[in-house]
Amino acid sequence: MPDFDRKRKFQGDQNHRPKKPHRDNPKPPSHTNVETSINNGLPPLPQIHEKYRSVVFTHPSQAPGNVHASYDRLEFLGDAYLELFATQLIFDRFPSLDPGKMSQIRESLVRNETIGQYASLYGLDKQIQSYKQFQNQAPHAWLKIKGDVFEAYVAAVILTDADEGRQAKKWLHQLWDPKLQAALNANNAPSKKSKEELAKKILAKGVKINYVDEKEPVVHYGQGKETYFIGVYLTGWGWDNQYLGSGKGSSRVEAGQAAAAAALSNRPLIDEIAAKKAESYVQRDKEHIQVDEMENV
Repeated sequence: MPDFDRKRKFQGDQNHRPKKPHRDNPKPPSHTNVETSINNGLPPLPQIHEKYRSVVFTHPSQAPGNVHASYDRLEFLGDAYLELFATQLIFDRFPSLDPGKMSQIRESLVRNETIGQYASLYGLDKQIQSYKQFQNQAPHAWLKIKGDVFEAYVAAVILTDADEGRQAKKWLHQLWDPKLQAALNANNAPSKKSKEELAKKILAKGVKINYVDEKEPVVHYGQGKETYFIGVYLTGWGWDNQYLGSGKGSSRVEAGQAAAAAALSNRPLIDEIAAKKAESYVQRDKEHIQVDEMENV
């Protein structure tokens, strides 16, 4: 069973907000305000001031004894802002949800499985100094590093932006929007064919979809029911044990269907996987045509 690395939560006074960090009053060079366009369906990645770039992509082990030379401090700040921005967004978007459900949605936005995926999609993981040595670590350790780098990048965007972090907030809200839509859909009962739809979309020979218990079921004593928690992972098409989504339900079957529904809404990742499958089928058909032509010669 995978080692799930959950994101930290604010403790103590729930009205606590991180103090505003010092920002660079001098306006950074004009090129830092230019956003990087990418073609994978994500909103453009905001640029950061050049002086933060080496820090964001330096692992603490590469700068022993110097907390200002690695991403450690920026990761601490970015983690707090991610929690704050996610909380504000969910509070405004879901006026009727109870705090427990809002906390679950917030966790889905800031967990390492989510932000680590963002780091990969934006290519931030490959900018880490000597990233291959970290990439070869245990999967959960590499996932944690990618999550930390994403948090550090968020902090660098905020420190670069002279407008009270509004650019970072807008960017993150756009980035999280598909997952919030999935959360809205998850409030309704998942389709009993979600697993079938997911398999049809991405499954093929040699490709595996694994449904695993994320944690022990919660027994609701006196109510005669339990809540199960299932995660779904993909191995194939170039991905190894890739997290796709999570779901919960009153049975493992229902929780598995909810996880599959969440995976189907996990864009742009699920679309990228489906595209890999389609490319594979096109290549297979071409090879069959070539074989037929050679046999007919």
